[in-house]
Amino acid sequence: MTENPAIELRKISKSFGPVQANKDITIRVMPGTIHGIIGENGAGKSTLMSILYGFYKADAGEIFVDGKKISIPDSQAAIAAGIGMVFQHFKLVENFSVLENIVLGAESGALLSPSLSKARTELAALASEYELNVDPDAIIEDIGVGMQQRVEILKALYRQAKILILDEPTGVLTPAEADQLFRILKRLREEGKTIILITHKLREIMDSTDTVSVMRQGEMTATLKTNDTSPEDLAELMVGRKVLLRVDKTPAKPTKPVLEIKNLSMVDDFGVQRLKNISLTVKAGEILGIAGVAGNGQSELLEVLGGYSAATGVVKLNGSEIDLSTSVSGDGQARRALGIAHVPEDRQREGLIMDFMAWENAVFGYHRDKSNQANRFFMDNNAIRKETEEKMKRFDVRPPNPKLTAKNFSGGNQQKIVLAREIERNPNLLLVGQPTRGVDIGAIEFIHQQIVALRDQGKAILLISVELDEILSLSDRMVVMFDGKIMGERQPANTNEKELGLLMAGVSEKAAQ
Repeated sequence: MTENPAIELRKISKSFGPVQANKDITIRVMPGTIHGIIGENGAGKSTLMSILYGFYKADAGEIFVDGKKISIPDSQAAIAAGIGMVFQHFKLVENFSVLENIVLGAESGALLSPSLSKARTELAALASEYELNVDPDAIIEDIGVGMQQRVEILKALYRQAKILILDEPTGVLTPAEADQLFRILKRLREEGKTIILITHKLREIMDSTDTVSVMRQGEMTATLKTNDTSPEDLAELMVGRKVLLRVDKTPAKPTKPVLEIKNLSMVDDFGVQRLKNISLTVKAGEILGIAGVAGNGQSELLEVLGGYSAATGVVKLNGSEIDLSTSVSGDGQARRALGIAHVPEDRQREGLIMDFMAWENAVFGYHRDKSNQANRFFMDNNAIRKETEEKMKRFDVRPPNPKLTAKNFSGGNQQKIVLAREIERNPNLLLVGQPTRGVDIGAIEFIHQQIVALRDQGKAILLISVELDEILSLSDRMVVMFDGKIMGERQPANTNEKELGLLMAGVSEKAAQ
């Protein structure tokens, strides 16, 4: 007798207005396996899982759990069917304890005390069985993201989930926390649980899944045994063409210091010290990467260097000191005048005005330059539009239409518009934050090529990314930040993820070595 799939979706379709997010998708997930789902940004992965978890209702198609056809109109129905979901952004109440978060929405009666007592006993049993140890009385805001993720998994298990969906689960974890997560997932699989893993990281798919399904443009293009495929084959299935997965670059030839930072400190508006005596140098002709888990001062460093925030200390560009004492509007303009270009971490909030056209976004920050002026009073809009169209062709922005508003481009093409604007100003220093966040794998390859090309022109590049693979492959030299401090400096060729993970977790440089 053939074993029933734990989950089977048949001919699922879902449209949002004119956009068809899912088209006749059929997928079978066998029990006791880790099943990966990969695809480019916008391929329809999250929509499909949201249908399975009851957030969306499919326009057409059927859902089967353990061979039985069921209806999932909402998340309560999904939970009743034994389906749990751990979201990329956790759904925890920050000022509640671990135990209170576990029980929330699953209380066993009108009185809370018996529910908490019962949950404490069950939580201890679950923690022991699945190696998910966590202090039940700890307050969520006082524990790290790795521990918070364990709480989300325990929440699902407490509700007796047999099928667990994880959406981009390692985005906020250190390498050591990610390794621990995958050990937990394998333990869950051994105990008979079924795991659906949504990730854009091909290495995670290869290391941890039994089966992988590939989505492209709302359709299911392939389902394969993981042992029968390779990262290169999966990338080609995702994009529809061959993709170079490594950064192709020659050794750096650094020359003179361009950016010199000494004892840089910064206190935010709430009185919290975000940067603590940062000192570093970036030379012409090199990419200095800054690694670290998000929230450890990297964003604040970019804000200070980009002119958004005031700080104390010394910052020099080509030997001339920059005034750090104020952060009034126009400081960004002053930085650009010095030859500092900035690709911000959040392109939609800080890099673009979404309701403005591409040609307008292509000159923001540089609109007062003489090269963009028709006369003393007006910009030369026709010339700017024509130049923007040429930039869009050079940077492979699709479609290359300068009159489209920014919100009508995909995330990867929005990023290319920002990169084209900043790189083509021939800067002395490029500040680039999260260059490929939410960007499709084909566009990642192109963006990396542009950053390396700028380095090869003798420019200095300060790169910040939470993707450790990106830092390791793109940087010529790297430092690790934790809690607003620099923990150590490394050559990418002479380190490994374990050592970097210790530094990212705040372990001293000597102990990490």
